Amino acid sequence: MAYAQRKQLSGNPALAWIFTAVVVSGLMYAIVTGLAYNVIKKTAENLKVIDVEEQPPPPEQPPPPPKDMPKVPPPPTTPPPLVRMESPPPPIQTVTAPPTPYIPPVAPSPPAPPPPPRKTVSAQSAKGDLRTLFSADDYPAAAQSAEAQGTVQASLTIGTDGRVVSCNITRSSGNSSLDSATCNILRRRAKFTPARDSNGQATTDTITTPPIVWRLEG
Repeated sequence: MAYAQRKQLSGNPALAWIFTAVVVSGLMYAIVTGLAYNVIKKTAENLKVIDVEEQPPPPEQPPPPPKDMPKVPPPPTTPPPLVRMESPPPPIQTVTAPPTPYIPPVAPSPPAPPPPPRKTVSAQSAKGDLRTLFSADDYPAAAQSAEAQGTVQASLTIGTDGRVVSCNITRSSGNSSLDSATCNILRRRAKFTPARDSNGQATTDTITTPPIVWRLEG
């Protein structure tokens, strides 16, 4: 500052204060501006850009239960036991029987024929005792060779003509030759008076012979 200026200012105090204030203000502005610039620059270097995604708002929490409500125990951690339900039985099916067919009445069968008339007279041997029909000459040769002996009885069916229709051995001698010879002789030689029914007609009859003994003469 020039000497003339200082002298002028010193001669005017108000003007000196104003000048001083202006100078001080300019210094303070320069200092503040320089410091602020350095601070802003350094801060900008240290800043890191972070992308912030917009988060959805948190779900609303249910209101707390009233204080006077009883406490409910927490559910058990183990699962409840399985309950097996029995399947219901199958429905009962109702079976409807078909209608009964109509069966016409059966005509009664004709009455059975009347039984034959009851014999009133049995057959009788016309030659007396049947054992008289046999002789030593009738002894079968095979039975003689085997020295067979024995007793034979037979059941005879007598026809309406008095002849022997059939002969069945009821008691065997133990030798087939003797048994066969007995029936053969009776068929050939026996003669009977036929049986009679209640009307007097000849009818069939069955008789049993007396024991016929075959014995070798020693």
